[in-house]
Amino acid sequence: MVSEETYVGDFVYGATDGVVTTFAVVAGATGALLPQGVIIILGLANLFADGFSMGASNFLAIRSEQEHAQNRVPSSGAQASGAAIKTPFKHGLATFGAFLVAGSIPLLPYLLREPSPHHFWISAVLAGATFFGVGASRTLLTKGNAGKAGLEILAIGGLAAFVAYSVGWGVKTMFGIIL
Repeated sequence: MVSEETYVGDFVYGATDGVVTTFAVVAGATGALLPQGVIIILGLANLFADGFSMGASNFLAIRSEQEHAQNRVPSSGAQASGAAIKTPFKHGLATFGAFLVAGSIPLLPYLLREPSPHHFWISAVLAGATFFGVGASRTLLTKGNAGKAGLEILAIGGLAAFVAYSVGWGVKTMFGIIL
């Protein structure tokens, strides 16, 4: 008997990386004092290119695992063990979709409003809430501690944003880039 196919890992992976990388772009560009239009261009380019890359990579990884398993074990072995037969395209699409939805959240203040010095802080709060929400939501299936899981991803995302902001500021300062 084949167990139910699940996309939880795809959603958590895609959503987490979507928020981390998009907010890292926002933070790095803000640290470098880039204008709002540049932040939007970089953010959207990252959102679609990295999201596509992650979805395609997940598709290829699952397909590669299946081909490896087929070459090592008779095809009836997977079904007899009750292992789920994954659909690579659907898993890739789930990763891509989660990346786009969650990754767009840090860009919302820049896309929906006129230029403001508060955009970064609004984006940071939205990204933080998304980090926590993605982390906490994974416990719906794992039955773990929602607060701990939310804080775990929030810490990872916050550290990534700090690194990106520091690099943006550092490169601008080190090379004397004037905008």
